[in-house]
Amino acid sequence: MTGEFTILPVPQLIPANSRPMLLASELLQLTPPLEGLIAPGQSAQAEVLSLKQTDQTDQTFQLLLKVTTDNGRQTMVQASSNQPLPQGASVVVTQPSPGNLAITVQQALSASVAALTRLDTTQLPVGTLLQGKVMTTQALPQVPGQPAVYRSLVTLLNTVLSGTTLTLDSPQPLRLGSLLSAQVQSSQSLSLVPLAARQDQLAVARQLITQQGRQGSLDSLISTLQNLPRDAELPDDLRAAINTLLADLPDIHQLSNPKGLAQALQNSGLFLEANLLQGQNPALTPDLKSNLLRLIAQIMPQVPGGPGFDPGATASMLARALPGFVRSALGTLGQVGESTQPISFPLPSRLLQSLAGEGDLENLLRLAAAAVSRLQTHQLSSLEQTGRTPEGNLQTTWQLEIPMRNLHDIVPLQIKIQHEEKEQQAQQEKHEKREQKEQLWRVELAFDLEPLGPLQVQAQLVRGSLSSQLWAERPYTASLIASQLGELRERLRASGLNVSDLDCHQGTPPQGNQTRLEQRWVDETA
Repeated sequence: MTGEFTILPVPQLIPANSRPMLLASELLQLTPPLEGLIAPGQSAQAEVLSLKQTDQTDQTFQLLLKVTTDNGRQTMVQASSNQPLPQGASVVVTQPSPGNLAITVQQALSASVAALTRLDTTQLPVGTLLQGKVMTTQALPQVPGQPAVYRSLVTLLNTVLSGTTLTLDSPQPLRLGSLLSAQVQSSQSLSLVPLAARQDQLAVARQLITQQGRQGSLDSLISTLQNLPRDAELPDDLRAAINTLLADLPDIHQLSNPKGLAQALQNSGLFLEANLLQGQNPALTPDLKSNLLRLIAQIMPQVPGGPGFDPGATASMLARALPGFVRSALGTLGQVGESTQPISFPLPSRLLQSLAGEGDLENLLRLAAAAVSRLQTHQLSSLEQTGRTPEGNLQTTWQLEIPMRNLHDIVPLQIKIQHEEKEQQAQQEKHEKREQKEQLWRVELAFDLEPLGPLQVQAQLVRGSLSSQLWAERPYTASLIASQLGELRERLRASGLNVSDLDCHQGTPPQGNQTRLEQRWVDETA
C-alpha cells in the first residue's frame, strides 16, 4: 500500500463527475421496519451513532441512528444505506413508509461536513502522529486513463480530534476495521506509518528501560578477568573462553588504523544478531557479545544449582540471552503515549557491588550478564534513534561500545554514528549531484584516557564540510587540546575536508535538545 493519503479539499466535497452522496429518490432501509416512527408530513432530527461496513466488496453500510422527534421522544433505530453517513453526522429524516427513512440531497450534503476534509495544522502540527480505525472503504467512479481512487472514512482515536471522522482518498483500499497510523504532512496530506513498526518502537522503548537497570560497565568485568589468580582452578573450557575474550580486545594502536577501526566496529557486538540471521557461525568471527555469551555459558555449569551446558546448543544459548520483545496487542491506538526520549549518550559508568558471601564465579556471572545488558542497551538505543526526524528526514543510528586496551588499562570507547538523509523533493530528483550532497553524518565519541581524563568529541560532516567540538573535563587537558587545534585543522584539510568549526571546551556537552551540532539543510551556494 502507498504511504500517502489525501484529505479531501473542502470545495470538492462532492466532485462534479460523481453522483451526490444520496439522491432524493434513495432511502435508508430500516432493519427491522418500524411503523409510525415519524407521523406523516412530519420530520425528525437524526444523529449517526455508529457506522459499519461488513464487507469491503459490498457497498451497503449499516447505521445506528438516534432519532429525536418534535415532542422530544428519542428512539434508536438501525438502518442500511448505499452510501456512508459519517459518525456524528446530524440529518433531518422523514418516514414515507414503515421500512424506510428519507433524506434530501441538501441534508445529505450537510451531513458530509461532519467528516473532516482539512486538518488545522495549528492544532495538529506537521509531524503529528494520527491514529484511527477504518470504518468504510469504497471505490470512486474511475476516470478513463486515471488510476483507481478509494475513499475511506476513518475515526480518529487520539489527539484533540479523538472521536471525529476523517475522509481519506488513497490509490488502494484500506482494510475495514484496521488500525491506521499516519503522520501529518500538510493540512491535506498524511503519510502512512506501519503499525508493526510502531509496535516494535514501543517494544524497544520498554526493553530499553529494563536493560538500563541491568547493565554494568564493561571494564568491571574485564578488570576482574585480568586479575583472576593464575593458580585459580578453572575448567579448561572456561579458561579458554576468558582467554579468547581478552585476546580479541583491540588496543589503541589498532583503533588508530582505519582498517583496524572498521574491524573493531564490526566485532563490537552491535551486529551479532544481523550476522546470525545471515547464517554466519558466531564461533568463526571474533565478536564481543558472542564472547560474553560464550563466557556465561561456560560459567553457568560451575555455579551451584546452575544448568548443565551442551556445547552443541550455542545457537539456543544465544537466543535465550537476547532481549525478548513483548509485542502485545495495543487494543485501541489511543493508548499509545508520547515517544520516549532517547537514552543519553554516553552511557554513565555503572559499577556493581560485590555480592557478600558469594563465590568468585557468582560475581563473575553477574558481571558478565551486566556487560551483555550494557551492549544490548547500546543496540536498543540505536533502534530507538533510527527512523524519521521531525523534519521528515530518514535517520539511521549505530551506537556501540568497544573496550580498548591501553597498556595495562581498559578504556571503554563509546561511539555513536548517525546518518541523516534528506527526502528529496520532486523537482530536485533530476539533480543527481545535489541528491548526493543531501546527506549528513554525525559522530560522537566518549572515553576516559589517563592522564587526559574524560573526553567527548562531537563532529558532523555535510557536503564535504566538517564541524567539530571537543570537550575535556580537566582544565589542563582542555588547554592542551586547544593548543593543538591548528595542527589538527591542517591535517584534516590535507585529507580533503573543508573544516568550518573546530573548538575545544572545558566541561561536558550540554544535555537535551541542543546536544547535537546545529545544522540546517540550506545550500549556501544557491
